[in-house]
Amino acid sequence: MNTLEYCHEFELSKINFTERKTRITHPKTIISGPFGSGKTFLIFDYLSNFKTEDYLYIDFSDIRNSKEVIKEKLEGYISKNSIKVLVLENFDFSFKIPTCDSIIISTHEKVEMKGYKNIFLSPLDFEEYLLHENKNQNITQSFNTYLKHGNLPQSVNLPEYKVYNELQNLIKLYTKDETSEKIIKVLFENIDEKKSLNQLFLLLKQEIKISKDKFYAKCKDYENQKIIYFIKKFEQDKATKKIYSYNSAFLNAITHKKKFKSELTNIIFQELVNKNQKIFYLDYIDFYLPKERIGICSIPFFNSMLMASQTKKILKVAREYNIKNIYIITVSNNEHFFKEEIEINVLPFYEWALS
Repeated sequence: MNTLEYCHEFELSKINFTERKTRITHPKTIISGPFGSGKTFLIFDYLSNFKTEDYLYIDFSDIRNSKEVIKEKLEGYISKNSIKVLVLENFDFSFKIPTCDSIIISTHEKVEMKGYKNIFLSPLDFEEYLLHENKNQNITQSFNTYLKHGNLPQSVNLPEYKVYNELQNLIKLYTKDETSEKIIKVLFENIDEKKSLNQLFLLLKQEIKISKDKFYAKCKDYENQKIIYFIKKFEQDKATKKIYSYNSAFLNAITHKKKFKSELTNIIFQELVNKNQKIFYLDYIDFYLPKERIGICSIPFFNSMLMASQTKKILKVAREYNIKNIYIITVSNNEHFFKEEIEINVLPFYEWALS
């Protein structure tokens, strides 16, 4: 029995799938997204509409599968067995894609091809996380777990020690050597910070021997794979960018240091990314959405009486950019007030995320 015959025997009967907001609806689809975002289970959901004999599922990350056999015999196997759906998981586009009624391809970086629909899959937003969670916790407990354990589907119902082991294993998938691991760690350690690549390079250079070219190239790779995001200051392209990750829990997986405000700000960012927002930052305002004229501030424990001076700074920037609504995202505080025609909503993260 060769590789293709083994792949054809793949069955979905024992796999439980929780529905996502994103689904595969086009017969020719390329789905991209970082490791752990749920691409495979989105494909399983699509395949559940077909009989086992009608689809051929090939995962190129499975070392049991011979790439040479697949390349040589795939077209003939599809024709001989009347395959209706071909799935190429973790495909590198190194050989010609054969003809088939439906072809679903997964990759870590976006690749555009004529006739194919592109889907980018982020990990779970908070609403999806609640659907995946089966611990029946109350909303505040769910929020606390989401903040600590992150937004990857595979992490939802794992015990804490396993969550961080899984995240460390993901880091190893992204990094093939010790230098790459150091680079990704320094990026994760600086989420929610305004740091230039040159500052990070000089910081890392104190630890290891590394060239600037390699550092910059790796950072670009991680940005292209949407592992790391660099957010611009609005209308100031030369200003230092802020750094965020697709999963804030990587911070807890690489260090014992606690950066609670940074973790909260990162999960706010993740919600905005899932809504395909154009995101910038301003002084004293973590996220600015220019189209909606909305400013979002991450202040875990906000009190309008005790934080009058900080509110004053936020309002000054809001007036400068004609911002009409300010959302202050907290852990549990809840207030609502107006200041000089600017509406300020103080909300716990879980209320804001679900609104």
